[in-house]
Amino acid sequence: MVLSSPAAPVHVRFEHHEAGALGIGEHSPRLSWYVPDAPEGYEQARYQVEGEVMSADGSSRAVHAVVDSREQVLVPWPSAPLRSRDAVRLRVRVEGDGEDGAWSPWSGWATAEVGLLDATDWVARMVGPAEPEPTGAADEAAAGRRRPPLVRTELSVDQPVRSARLYVTAHGLVEVEIDGARVGRDELVPGWTSYTHRLRYLTYDVTDLLGAAGPHAIGARLADGWYRGHIGFEGGTHDNFGSDIGLLAQLELVLADGTRQTFATGPGWRTSVGELVSTGLYEGEHHDERLAVPGWSRPGFDDTAWAPVQVTEIDLATLAAPDGAPVRCTDELRPVSVDRRPDGRLLLDFGQNHAGRLRIRPHGPAGTTIRLRHAEVLEDGELCTRPLRGAAATDVLVLGQDGPHEWEPRFTIHGYRYAEITGWVGELGPDDVVSRVLHTDMERTGWFRCSEPDVERLHENVVWSLRSNFVDIPTDCPQRDERLGWTGDIQVFTPTASFLYDTAGMLAEWLRSVSAEQQRYGTVPWYVPFIPGGHWWDPTKPGAVWGDVATLTPWALHERFADRDLLARQYPSAKAWVEQVEGLAGPGRVWDQNLQLGDWLDPTAPPENPLQARTDPHLVATAYFARSARVLARSAAVLGLEEDAVRFDRLADEVRDAFAARYVDADGHVAGDTQTGHALALVFDLLPDERARAAAATRLAGLVEESGGTIATGFAGTPVVCDALSAGGAVTSAYRLLLERRCPSWLYPVTMGATTTWERWDSLLPDGTVNPGDMTSFNHYALGAVADWLHRVVAGLAPDAPGYRRIRVAPRPGGGLTHAGATHLTPYGTASVDWRVSAGRFVLTAVVPVGTTAVLDLPGQAPRTLGHGEHTVELPAEAVVASGVSEGEASRSGLA
Repeated sequence: MVLSSPAAPVHVRFEHHEAGALGIGEHSPRLSWYVPDAPEGYEQARYQVEGEVMSADGSSRAVHAVVDSREQVLVPWPSAPLRSRDAVRLRVRVEGDGEDGAWSPWSGWATAEVGLLDATDWVARMVGPAEPEPTGAADEAAAGRRRPPLVRTELSVDQPVRSARLYVTAHGLVEVEIDGARVGRDELVPGWTSYTHRLRYLTYDVTDLLGAAGPHAIGARLADGWYRGHIGFEGGTHDNFGSDIGLLAQLELVLADGTRQTFATGPGWRTSVGELVSTGLYEGEHHDERLAVPGWSRPGFDDTAWAPVQVTEIDLATLAAPDGAPVRCTDELRPVSVDRRPDGRLLLDFGQNHAGRLRIRPHGPAGTTIRLRHAEVLEDGELCTRPLRGAAATDVLVLGQDGPHEWEPRFTIHGYRYAEITGWVGELGPDDVVSRVLHTDMERTGWFRCSEPDVERLHENVVWSLRSNFVDIPTDCPQRDERLGWTGDIQVFTPTASFLYDTAGMLAEWLRSVSAEQQRYGTVPWYVPFIPGGHWWDPTKPGAVWGDVATLTPWALHERFADRDLLARQYPSAKAWVEQVEGLAGPGRVWDQNLQLGDWLDPTAPPENPLQARTDPHLVATAYFARSARVLARSAAVLGLEEDAVRFDRLADEVRDAFAARYVDADGHVAGDTQTGHALALVFDLLPDERARAAAATRLAGLVEESGGTIATGFAGTPVVCDALSAGGAVTSAYRLLLERRCPSWLYPVTMGATTTWERWDSLLPDGTVNPGDMTSFNHYALGAVADWLHRVVAGLAPDAPGYRRIRVAPRPGGGLTHAGATHLTPYGTASVDWRVSAGRFVLTAVVPVGTTAVLDLPGQAPRTLGHGEHTVELPAEAVVASGVSEGEASRSGLA
């Protein structure tokens, strides 16, 4: 059969970097692409890469390779290793099987540029304020009064500039200006890592800012940020990673005649303070325009009154290029309502809870003070700030001139839907206030739709909670005095997150900190990066669910992105975790020691003590021990570590048997008789035989009926309860749980107007008052982990091999839904599933990307394989759709 050629490959990328990435950190970056369309029956047999590497010395070399391979995701670099500053451009084409297979057209050119790969590439030194500053260790209040500094220098360039790169990082946060113009659009640079192990730098093309010959100036604003600013709950602390603050910057120019010139931070720089009085991630920003220093980042400024900088020596070996994208403004929201109060205050509702900050365009006489306060919810018609605890979340602008101008805080971020403005002069115009949405600038890759608007809103809430909490690291919440990288939250949420967004680079970066902190403290801390945070958060004491992030999150990323190298890099961390728990559990294989959070925030736990969940926390710990051991064995098998695969499979079997002996009775019921206990036993395969599995599934469905369809799970049970029901034959019970609207349930917050996922099932009580607990957030993603079930089971789109190389199309319609669907941009291209029930017929349409196959698995039908392309299946609705409670479920639940 004669085959016409496939379409040109698209989305050619280096590692997990965004298009045109500058400053990548790999010597041999892997390549990926996908083919948007190809003839029926096409399979890639080989690929060709061609391009060019341009080196900093002006030399270049060709890249050319033809590789016999069916792989197209994260394939090996096809040429000699890259060096620092190398610029690459390349393109790809593919060819199919058979004598008549034809090469595709070439892809477009993909480009990337390498950063500074070695410590010896750096000549810059860290510079900061020279005057002694109060340290947090000595005086917390004084540390909060440290003025954010400015640093600057001037340089002379005697030729036009052909190209210019700025490599920059900081102890603290930094924003750079050249000749008065801001560099880049990234926010909260350089982000938050375990700084003593890894300090990221960013790379900027500043050619347009330095094109002309002549004098130029570089200036930088610095702020404490996560490095030495106020972070943590129960009062928090300062100076968690150091008491210094500083800029490290290296500007490298290629001049018109090809010569190179480097300007770097060092002893000749000068420092002072400007209009920024104070700034903190929790506190907000105080900006007094009357203190502005006009022209400070422009050439010709007289800085003789400024002080020489202090030079701080750092370990240049800790400098690293980022794995993922930086934080940026990704959206702007305008108020949906403005309420002017009799006392002149303005109360703004942006209609959506989110993380960001306001940009305002005020006017008024010099000295006018404008105050911006933020909150997630209203109580009695006013901002409810109690849930913020120690976070003031207040920005202050003191005007220095009359007339309209634009202002936005630089070094803070808030979580809010509502904002209150005091001191505003005149009317508020339609463009005078916008909310700038900030988060890590990942690519959106997943969407869900269905016939029930409340479920769609639930899903949208999950998306917004992800956006609010993926701010350089995966945090628990964006608003109160916490905002930490809680390991348990992201452990349960990784599958959901990695469907909705391309999280591979960001989470790979964060997992580096997990490994570093694990090595430092001897276990996986409760949150990463670790800081002192309360009287009992001992980083040396392991906890299940949270510590299991070391095994389960790398595995989930491998399932979604097929990144074997990441799995290999994190394997020592995963193995160390399982071996530590193995030692704690001992030969009995039941982990019944240590403080455990267990099924954290079980809705039956009192507001003042979320530890009092109904499910035995050691049952949860042992179930997770079994799960992590099994996943570690699978990881070892993928990596070719056969002895480890056998060893940890055996360990998982032993833990499973010990779990069954301790926690499962002769009738197949799980100790404690809770939704969480039965769900974990079912999904983690901890029951001794099929009879016990059937009995546990029956009892779980019965528990749902006894609860009237309300949820009874916390962090441990929520991600698995619907899977346990639907896989156990109780699809209608799973839908009943999903669609319940009474508290506690997933849809209860939707009925109360929620626009993000709540931390507690009842963060807002039915009477409209805020939960009285000290720990109440309206923007936590953990309980939104149910969205992964929406994608895989309601819509029916799931990975069946790493990276979606094989896709599982297996919807389980029910709950009265008349249609549902999901779309996901897999590493191989766009996949989608949509089904509809109408006039007694069930119609499913699936789109399978080129380079993949799909397994179609519908109730009552033999599974079959689908090739790439669009497929439609039509069946009688009664053959596929679960409606009501089946006779079998009714009898098993005791309802018949």
